[in-house]
Order: sequence, then structure tokens, then C-alpha cells
Amino acid sequence: MLNGRNRITAAIAALAVSGSVGIAVAGTQTSAQADPDIETVRDRVETLLHQAEQASERYNDAKIELDELNAELGSLKADQKRQGSVLAGVRSDVREAMISQYQGQTLGAAGELLESDSEGFLTQLSTLSTVNDLQDSLLSQYGDELKAYNIRRDQTADRRDRIKSIEQQLKDEKATADSKLADAEDLLDELEEEERQAVLSRDAERTVPTTTTAVPASGRSGSALSYAMGQVGKAYVYGAAGPSAFDCSGLTMMAWAQAGVSLPHSSSAQFSSGARVSESQLRPGDLVFYYSPISHVGIYIGNGMIVHAANPGAGVTTSPLHSMPYVGAVRPG
Repeated sequence: MLNGRNRITAAIAALAVSGSVGIAVAGTQTSAQADPDIETVRDRVETLLHQAEQASERYNDAKIELDELNAELGSLKADQKRQGSVLAGVRSDVREAMISQYQGQTLGAAGELLESDSEGFLTQLSTLSTVNDLQDSLLSQYGDELKAYNIRRDQTADRRDRIKSIEQQLKDEKATADSKLADAEDLLDELEEEERQAVLSRDAERTVPTTTTAVPASGRSGSALSYAMGQVGKAYVYGAAGPSAFDCSGLTMMAWAQAGVSLPHSSSAQFSSGARVSESQLRPGDLVFYYSPISHVGIYIGNGMIVHAANPGAGVTTSPLHSMPYVGAVRPG
């Protein structure tokens, strides 16, 4: 049975061999011979969890873009269908005008024209002497509708290509998040339960009892804050937005939804959801953001504290405002 120190060493060495983590060692000492402590493991686990969260938030961003693209594609398809119907109607009018011009005669080239595709129809039409006999407005309308149809067709194709790209990005980001989380879990699995708890709990100044209470707030902020505080103790799951688990932006999104404010499920997108607030002007309910680029968000609860979905180890909890690299704050609504 490995003792605690050896188990930590073995765990980090295993990840180093797989390429998941590297430990810098002085002299000729190898990573397998290194003597890391709980702080080293804690730092590595927190790095892996943060990398997983970054990938998860990028996944959330991509999902928002995918939803928008799908909505645009649906609109473009509807426009294309309407444009096609109008185009078919105008072409029918042109055909009827040509047939009336050739009534009782052999159509010849005009007969071939009537069987051509839309673009060929317009191109060949311009070469026939009958063009001068047709109404200019009819031909102009046909050309305009054909151009509009082709624009819609190309835009629809572009959206389809973009959607395929975003779908691949979603797969890649999810795979990255899953991989980083798995690395962290592999490292933790090598530790004794007491060691696991020591690693999962942040430094003393960053660990706050879940009984911390929020400063009373009223109105919409009060509704959002009350909901968020009611989730303390629940699990952190990447991409989750309740009711039993949350990620960071899922918690803030659902909290402010209770106040009738719609927020995107993305920490970076939420940074643009309201007026910027200086740290000195923070009020309970304000959204606070972390890291650059932004990849974490919480809700200020007063007295220099926040409530947030921290990570899979801590779940939804309370922490000091500056327990992470602080970027800024926003007041939604």
C-alpha cells in the first residue's frame, strides 16, 4: 500500500508519462522521483479544472452561435422558398407572353428557351428578337427575382457550412473539457480520501463555509440573489443549468431568470448583458467575472463575497470576491 506522499508522486508521474502534466525537477531528478506535496497536487487539479471550465464555456459560446445560425438558416430557407415561388410566377408570366407572341407558329429557339433552367432562361431570352416585344417591367422583375433567389441560395449554403464548422467545434470543446476533467479525476483517484479533501478544498483564505449569508437585496437583484443562494451545496456539472446541478454561467442565467432577465448561457456573453459596474460600486446581485479571456462568473452577495458554481469539487458555494483573478462586474437588466 502506497503511503500518502508516494501516492501523490505516483499519481503525478502517471499523468506526466501520458503527457497530461509535466513537473519541472532540478538536477537529474525525474518526475517519478519528485516529491510533490498536497499544494502541488492542488495547483495541478485546479489548473485542470479551470482548463475544463474554459473549454466548457467555449462550448456554451459555440452552442449560442449554433442556435443563432440555425434560426438564420430557417429564416433564409423560408425566404428562399418564397423567392422561388415569386420567381416561378414571374417566369410563368414571361412564358405566357412568349407563347402569345408565337401563337400559331413553330417556336424553334423559343421552344428550347422555355425548357431551360432559370439562369439559362434569362440569358437566352436576351438574345431573342422577341425581347423587344415583351414588357420591359416583366423582364426586369424576372431578373431581379432571379438575383434575389440566388443570393438567398448562396446565403443558405454558407449558413449550412458554418453550422457544420460550429458542430465540429462543439465536439472538440466537449472532448477537451471531458479530457481535462478526466485527468483531474485520475489524479484525485490516486489519493487517500483525506488527501482528496485537502486537494479539493481551496486554500484557507479561499474556503468559506456554505452558511455564509448574503446582504439583503430587493427587487430583481433580490430575486436573483435569493435563487442563487438557494442552490448552495448543489453539484457543478459542465453545461448544466439546474435544477440539481449548474455550471458557472448556468447558475447566473437561471438566477436572473427568476427576476425576468434573460441572460445567455455563457460567461463571456453575460459580460455584455448590462451596465459595467466598478468594484467600489458593487451591489448584491451584480455579476462578477474572472480570468482573461473571461471564463467564470458569479454573483456578488455583499461584504466582499460571491456565490458561484465553482468547480466539480466544490459545487455551488460562496467565496471571497478576489478568490480568482477578478476582471470586472455588470449589473444586468
